[in-house]
Amino acid sequence: MGLFDFIKNAGKKLGIGDDDAPDVEAVKKELDSHKIGTDKVDVAVEGDKVVLKGVVEDQSAFEKAVIAVGNTLGISKVEASELKVGNAATATSAPAKDPVLYTVKKGDNLWKIAETQYGAGKGAKNTVIFEANKPMLTHPDKIYPGQVLRIPELDKA
Repeated sequence: MGLFDFIKNAGKKLGIGDDDAPDVEAVKKELDSHKIGTDKVDVAVEGDKVVLKGVVEDQSAFEKAVIAVGNTLGISKVEASELKVGNAATATSAPAKDPVLYTVKKGDNLWKIAETQYGAGKGAKNTVIFEANKPMLTHPDKIYPGQVLRIPELDKA
């Protein structure tokens, strides 16, 4: 996999003006503002698609990079097939695993999403979803329809 779909008219607006798609500099600045380890990531904007290339440290950084740029107003797709997980210094990188993503619907909250994704009676695991989406999420109640969240695997313990 490597192409992720987002809702073009939902998300954070970057810059000023009425342009639908943000420019490369604005997207890179937004990505870097989250401080998730994307300093070795190159960004390209092709219409309403963002292309990410380079290396991130781990699967979490990969997934956060995808949703950080995908949850931007004017972006409908994120291509990340050339975004690798590993160590750029030693050139040991590998393709990332396919993440589990969830698009927020009207009426959703993190408790409902946790029950949907993890099973009945697991709503209390909503904190796992919140933590997995920091720093893009700043408060558990501040989610919106169309926003895409990463859903991490639960620890087997």
